[in-house]
Amino acid sequence: MQIPIFTVDAFTNRPFSGNPAAVCLLENDLDEDLHQKIATEMNLSETAFIRKLKPGDDFTKSSCFGLRWFTPANEVPLCGHATLASAAVLFHVQKNTNSVLTFVTLSGELKARQVKDHIVLDLPLYTAYPQELKEVEELIKAAVGDMIVQDVCYSPDTKKLLVRLSDTYERSVLENLKVSAQRFLSAEKTGKVKGLILTVKGNSSGKGHDFYSRYFAPWYGVLEDPVTGSAHAVLSSYWSEQLGKKEMLAFQCSRRGGELKISVRSDGRVDIAGQTAVVLKGNLTF
Repeated sequence: MQIPIFTVDAFTNRPFSGNPAAVCLLENDLDEDLHQKIATEMNLSETAFIRKLKPGDDFTKSSCFGLRWFTPANEVPLCGHATLASAAVLFHVQKNTNSVLTFVTLSGELKARQVKDHIVLDLPLYTAYPQELKEVEELIKAAVGDMIVQDVCYSPDTKKLLVRLSDTYERSVLENLKVSAQRFLSAEKTGKVKGLILTVKGNSSGKGHDFYSRYFAPWYGVLEDPVTGSAHAVLSSYWSEQLGKKEMLAFQCSRRGGELKISVRSDGRVDIAGQTAVVLKGNLTF
């Protein structure tokens, strides 16, 4: 059996930066256990599987596809960067002729469209609510030690904990923070956190980034994710309220780094735009 596969760096216009995702094009249904085996083999934070919804569908001409995402450990309900990578394969490699693509996913229908040199994802916007510090104190200490924490919020829809560091800290403090995400597994006692977002306010005067973040998900087998669309579905809601802005520019300052253009909409959704670089094309053979 042969399956076309691609590696795409998302939220960057340069190879070897941003967040890499593997993308598989499925002509036919795949045995259920093979999705996880392939994702484990690829060993990237996400492997996406695009599938045809009807027998006559075509990767070049059809506008609606099924989409699933797997980490090396398990399936996840939403992944922004692998959706961006999937749209890039269809738009740029398959030369799909549609202006808008629709993906049927565990998080409902997601749309992707091309706007100049960016691909814009239409994602759900997730609210993060104030979180009692006592419940998550040990986890936060494992992440940031004795650093000053300004705010802690929790998104029940995504099971992500958002920890905002003091505004006195610059981007470099977040970048240089040494995090041992493996320790989070024993520090998180509630069972309700599946992702940890660390964020700090940016320099939003002028053309700087409005906010910075890093994201950790050892519960899904991902110690640190380089650039995370789903985390920004939470961050967009939080920072839009904090800054009083609908249009924002964000930077996830992992080692690879990546930039996201954000537009919070009035219908409870968020447009997150990024660029991509296709770095590998091949076939899985088994």
